[in-house]
Amino acid sequence: MGDFWVFGYGSLIWRPGFAHVETRRARLHGYRRSLCVYSFVHRGTRQRPGLVLGLDHGGSCVGLAYRVPGELRDEVIAYLRERELVTSVYLERTLKVRLDGGGTVEAVAYVVDRKHEQYAGALDAAEAAAVVRGAVGRSGDNEDYVLSTLKHLEALEIRDHWLEDVAHRIATL
Repeated sequence: MGDFWVFGYGSLIWRPGFAHVETRRARLHGYRRSLCVYSFVHRGTRQRPGLVLGLDHGGSCVGLAYRVPGELRDEVIAYLRERELVTSVYLERTLKVRLDGGGTVEAVAYVVDRKHEQYAGALDAAEAAAVVRGAVGRSGDNEDYVLSTLKHLEALEIRDHWLEDVAHRIATL
């Protein structure tokens, strides 16, 4: 099997954690980046959940597409499944993404399962900020997760107005 692509929209942008030979900015149509997943472990607890990003239906999402050598397929897919499918809140899909500069490729992506107990739904920016503010889990502060994601998006000149609004509200709460 040949090379394959992985689409990153959140922490995979700033911490992919797997070998790849090319990184391209890409747009996924039909899904949007959203703080729509309650975190009971990494960025919150069951008693005080935080929120992490998921790809939810609607709109489009600009992120990064990583080209992975075919000989690393099993290793990288195993890593991604261990990382993303721990609680089964994400569904592994192969979706078409449009690469900057032209061309469309199929990429492995992880979309939120709307039927899962951790699905938070479509929160507005104020609701999301209130959940994120003060939540802490095994991997650290939920606020740091949101701000780090936004910082990396800005460095790549990727605008996400909704996430920017959430960050602004976190800072002013």
